[in-house]
Amino acid sequence: MTDGGHIADNILAFARTLRAAGLPVGPGRVLRAVEAVEAVGLARRDDFYWALNAVFVNRRDQQELFDQAFHVFWRNPKFIDRMRALFLPTVTPTLEGEQEEPPPLARRLAEALAGGEREAKAAEEQEERVEFDASFTWSDRELLQQKDFEQMSQAELAEAREALRRLVLPLGEVATRRFRPHAAGRRPDPRRTLRAAVRSGSDVIPLQWRERRRRPPPLVVLCDISGSMGRYSRMLLHFLHALANDRDRVFVFLFGTRLTNVTRMIQRRDVDEALARVARAVPDWDGGTRIGHCLAAFNRDWARRVLAQGAIVLLITDGLDREGAGGLGAEMERLHRSCRRLIWLNPLLRYDAYEPRSQGARAILPQVDEFRPVHNLASLKDLSAALSRPAGARRSAWREWKRGDWTKGERAA
Repeated sequence: MTDGGHIADNILAFARTLRAAGLPVGPGRVLRAVEAVEAVGLARRDDFYWALNAVFVNRRDQQELFDQAFHVFWRNPKFIDRMRALFLPTVTPTLEGEQEEPPPLARRLAEALAGGEREAKAAEEQEERVEFDASFTWSDRELLQQKDFEQMSQAELAEAREALRRLVLPLGEVATRRFRPHAAGRRPDPRRTLRAAVRSGSDVIPLQWRERRRRPPPLVVLCDISGSMGRYSRMLLHFLHALANDRDRVFVFLFGTRLTNVTRMIQRRDVDEALARVARAVPDWDGGTRIGHCLAAFNRDWARRVLAQGAIVLLITDGLDREGAGGLGAEMERLHRSCRRLIWLNPLLRYDAYEPRSQGARAILPQVDEFRPVHNLASLKDLSAALSRPAGARRSAWREWKRGDWTKGERAA
């Protein structure tokens, strides 16, 4: 900038704020942002907004955080004091006299905006901070386990991603149609028995035994990435990446208004590279939801390929369908018949008073074997424990719901 103002310094401060809030902003982007603003000028606020947006935002999931940061940083001169107030244990009353919590992303932004003040107090708080980092107590871990993904700060989200990377999802082994040699097997192995008799050359034929091979069944994940599921699906992608790289025969499909197979993309070892490939391949992120249409595409194009060996299916969605659940019941019934177990993971189950009132939920629930929440680390650990147990007889979550046997503390356990 050649006008002697401080716009370049302000753009640099804005870029630091975005970086602290979690956006991948480096020196190169700051220079490009200054050049973009020089090109469009400062006559119109919209031009200024879109110039910065074009430089700093390259993924759809970054748009909401950028919007919040832009409107707070460039409109309100006392933005730091205003955002610092979000850390207080109070909420701001609305016009109708009710109270509402600040949006979840605002906390990440508030931490980034308040970074300067925290650095100023770093010396006097150093001892306390070192003690906290050196002894991550059981109560702290328990709090993180129970905290909703929507309410986590940037630091807590990073800690949760690391916990998801370490999380193991054990699947009980099932018998296959193939056999393997085994000294204590219950079935004789004619081929190995004859070969042993030829080698020995004696009149005594030593019997050889075999047993069925056992291996974990395939795991198929159908994950909703619509607007109502956006924040949960982003965290769950880290969980799915860990699954796909921990075992074989894991198939991941994302759906919103259309179905996308991201199995190969999410199998990249580097999680950032894998999620970047997934983001580029999915065109309908944070859009609407057509669950019936997407399940029909899966049943038609993929079911015979990935469900042929008794797969376990995880359906991750809140059950909100913009098409009023048209055809969803029939597609769910077909999916249920094609797999070994069908488990519905719904983040709305975090509410004690949740009931399946939407048309989509009422079409899905009669066809699932288990109905579980998926909104924090504890719910994913409960899922791991459930999948490690033998499946037993298939049960109907809908019948349990209607009988009143389905309870919050004991969801199809």
